[in-house]
Amino acid sequence: MSSFKEVIRNFPKVFWASNFMELFERWAWYGFYNAFALYLTLSKGSGALGFSQAQKGTIMGTGTMLLYFLPIITGAIADKIGYKKVLILSFVTYIIGYYMVGNFESFEAVFFAYIFLATAGALFKPIISAMIAKTTNKESSSIGFGIFYMMVNIGGFIGPFISGLVYKTSWDLVFYMSMITIGINFIIVFFFFKEPGREKNRDSFLMSVLKALKNIFTTLTDLKYLLFLIIMAGFWTAFNQLYYSFPVFLDDWVDLDRLSLFLGLEPGTITAVTVTSLDALFIIVLQLWISTIAMRHRPLNAMITGILILSVGLLFMFTGQNPWIAIFGILIFAVGEMASSPKFTEYVGRIAPADKKALYMGTSFLPVAAGHWMAGLLSGDLYARKAEKFTLLQKELATRGLEIPEITENFTRADFINRSSELMGMSQNELTNYLFSQYHPDRIWILYSGLALGTALCLFLYDRFILKRTKKPWQPKA
Repeated sequence: MSSFKEVIRNFPKVFWASNFMELFERWAWYGFYNAFALYLTLSKGSGALGFSQAQKGTIMGTGTMLLYFLPIITGAIADKIGYKKVLILSFVTYIIGYYMVGNFESFEAVFFAYIFLATAGALFKPIISAMIAKTTNKESSSIGFGIFYMMVNIGGFIGPFISGLVYKTSWDLVFYMSMITIGINFIIVFFFFKEPGREKNRDSFLMSVLKALKNIFTTLTDLKYLLFLIIMAGFWTAFNQLYYSFPVFLDDWVDLDRLSLFLGLEPGTITAVTVTSLDALFIIVLQLWISTIAMRHRPLNAMITGILILSVGLLFMFTGQNPWIAIFGILIFAVGEMASSPKFTEYVGRIAPADKKALYMGTSFLPVAAGHWMAGLLSGDLYARKAEKFTLLQKELATRGLEIPEITENFTRADFINRSSELMGMSQNELTNYLFSQYHPDRIWILYSGLALGTALCLFLYDRFILKRTKKPWQPKA
């Protein structure tokens, strides 16, 4: 087996070009996406949109589902017309999409804008994943995908960290940052990206898409592989609460000013977006070490262990109002993520035919798409009823027989909470603590951790009773 240094030296230049494009794309995406749940639901008085949790869940769940479903088609398009052309189209679409999401205000318009933006991501995703698969082999895939995942998280830390500092000043700064950052990728794709070799495809565009759908359908007729994808949808549903529910939970319940004061900063400097970015920071620091350990184990074993660890992380993330416990939860969550998510990508990359990497990597996005859709459902009305501060406050007011005007353009959610605080004779902190002790919103962890735990159990049973009975050509060995 080659040493780590030898593996690194043998990666071609296009491997590194692809990784840096991923870094800037993730910087732009997560800089916006980690703050998106708050942008959709915070009070209009703060410059956000003031949508309900259900509307947030619908927009994020549906749009992001399409982002991960459309690679089935966009992967075939890239194989047909060339990776470089599709990358350029993706970056143009990204810039337009970020502008629209940041400037539209109605639910319908924002919903459309986000789907448009998600299309840009769908064009980009299968190409970069395929490039990593094409430029690695069985010996180097663990390290290669580990580097790829580290690049994802470098971007995933820098973008949200900046957003967390600027969004309270102006939400426009978040979207401008994403537009400028994605624009850097034009330099890389024009000057450093080399088009990979691919088979000549004389089919029409429509025929290529139809063949792609047919190939996907044929792949999914293997019930064992289909069952694997269904099980992994549960993992992604639990995992995505990092973006769908956790920022809202932090903003509502956790005293983040304790962190600001501890670091000698002004209250309000550390935000929910800043804290969620720590997931990516922990991965940057630990990913190569975890990948080196994981490369010694079968992908499924690593995934099962990682998902179990992630379920413990979710428990701490949604337990109590102490920000240090939440950060500890993010650390545990990140370790579980590092052990499971890259191995999932590696697993599918190994089974894909050499000349159809983009197509098969597109297939791997199906459980991710389903996970986003289900995550949107769980973070919508259900989350609002069990854990949203505004909804629980409305419930408390009803039990006390107190009436406050409904939310309007001139009477925002922030005004509603302030008026409630006055009527109940409590300060803002006292009101938050009272609602927390009265309604126990932290119990939402039972749902999210339970889902991850159930996924790990199903994956263990799948490996124990399904795979070990019949060895399939697509099943990687240890």
